Amino acid sequence: MLSRVADSLYWMSRYLERTDGILRMLKMNYASSQDDLGEFSWKPVLQIFTYMNEGEANAIAFQSRAVLQYMVTERENPNSVFNIVTHARENARSIQDHITKEMWQCLNDYYHAVRNEHLLIRLEREDPISVLDVLIKHGLLYYGTTDITMARGESYVFLTMGKFLERALQSADILDVKFSDVNFDFSKTDTTYWKYLLLSISGYELYLKTYRSGFEPRKVVEQIVLNDNFPRSVKYSINRLHGYFERIRNQGNTKANEKMQFMIGRLRSHINYSTVEMIEEEGLHLYLLRVKKELRDIANALNQYYFAYS
Repeated sequence: MLSRVADSLYWMSRYLERTDGILRMLKMNYASSQDDLGEFSWKPVLQIFTYMNEGEANAIAFQSRAVLQYMVTERENPNSVFNIVTHARENARSIQDHITKEMWQCLNDYYHAVRNEHLLIRLEREDPISVLDVLIKHGLLYYGTTDITMARGESYVFLTMGKFLERALQSADILDVKFSDVNFDFSKTDTTYWKYLLLSISGYELYLKTYRSGFEPRKVVEQIVLNDNFPRSVKYSINRLHGYFERIRNQGNTKANEKMQFMIGRLRSHINYSTVEMIEEEGLHLYLLRVKKELRDIANALNQYYFAYS
């Protein structure tokens, strides 16, 4: 496969995974803001998903509609849903021979939905959750269409590696920022706080089925980092990243494959042999910083060895 094609598949998938994460976070945080009128701050969301400095984030941190507009439709925000979906479609357009017609149609529909001139008006005047739900469903349609129409060849491997790398980074970022918001206090038992955190990454129902004793920070960390049955956990994502890399490992550049195998394998072993007690002893922030650094190193190595970036 041409490196240009692999690069476009990988980034198309990363962009769409990032969009899904942003929209889910916005939906749950808006719902949370309605339960906490006057005190709710969007600053953690802006820290995770934007490049705003502290002063810029503080200026709109308590303005829900302004944050939604900035995160969804703002053309000057490089990480807005508008721009990310546009980038995903541009990548898809350049590789239409390597994805199915149904996938292209889904992305094209998604692209036109976020460019609809009435979207901003609806965010300003209507219930934002209903607007966000429409966009989330476009993403779900893309995921379902990809799953049932895409051949499980090299193209699918690069798509899936991009998805799980982005997902692992997102989960680690969200956990890091949300815990920093409570000064990494493992004794904080605010049920509402942890409920909305889990809802924002679609982990609430699994948490209730797994843990019967209520919301505890240690168990939240365990689910988001170490639960191999939770599709958005760091462990689940890295194990899948490792599995799909193994499918291309024996092809092409032996030195590159060995380097990538070592990097992914080292991080996978570190996660698989971690416990909540070890994470707490090391410090959650330091632990997540290490995980995020190694994930970014893996992304940079993919760029260098497989996508012909210097």
